[in-house]
Amino acid sequence: MAQQRFGADGWVAIERHDHVAELIMDRPQAMNAVSTAMADSLAQACDELAADRSVRAVVLTSTHERAFCVGADLKERNSLTDAELMRQRPRTRAAYTGVLELPMPTIAAVHGFALGGGYELALACDLIVADGTATVGLPEVSVGVIPGGGGTQLLPRRVGAARAAELVFTARRVPAPEAAELGLVDQLVEEGRDRAEALELAARIARNSPLGLRAAKRAMRLGHGLDLRTGLDLEDGAWRSVAFSGDRTEGVAAFNEKREPRWPGE
Repeated sequence: MAQQRFGADGWVAIERHDHVAELIMDRPQAMNAVSTAMADSLAQACDELAADRSVRAVVLTSTHERAFCVGADLKERNSLTDAELMRQRPRTRAAYTGVLELPMPTIAAVHGFALGGGYELALACDLIVADGTATVGLPEVSVGVIPGGGGTQLLPRRVGAARAAELVFTARRVPAPEAAELGLVDQLVEEGRDRAEALELAARIARNSPLGLRAAKRAMRLGHGLDLRTGLDLEDGAWRSVAFSGDRTEGVAAFNEKREPRWPGE
């Protein structure tokens, strides 16, 4: 299947499987460490996916056998001056924001090491499928910084403030079984099955209304943390955006006619 590659080094690719897109990190020589060039490639790929109305679900994967992503490229970072690091910051932040703000449901398929910025990329997805080899964590304070790819905000939303504090402050690495128990990942699958299971889950999601999926994600993401009344008003706006759409008309017709819907996506 043809891949669309991004950046001069081609470290990030998109591969399409009908209405599911696979967002592939492919910098094996560095275990997918997020350098400036890698970050630029991720941001470009996310821009491409966000604009593609045919994509109903995205799976973030890695080609490296032992790692999903080990986080920031510390070798590159060690070579940067303070001024260069400040100029790099918006570019790396754009990569994490790009994944977080994808308008369709997203699933991270995690195996091996997903540490620091690598785990933050997974946290930016709606769901995390991990196999038994996965090790996750936010060890940034052990090297003198903090989780800066969304970790301090996304992890408390996933596991609660106290649990997130313990994990961030201790910088400890969490193996797959405990990660599943604590809610750091959503599904624990057999070794080597993370990508296949994530793609299968994405395909099930993609059978549903593309307008409905995007509206539901928007309501859940924007409503998190709001008071109930404000959240319900936001949900009402999302409902109104799809209630009179072609997707709603087709969905009701397909249900009554006992057939698979043919979503117009509008």
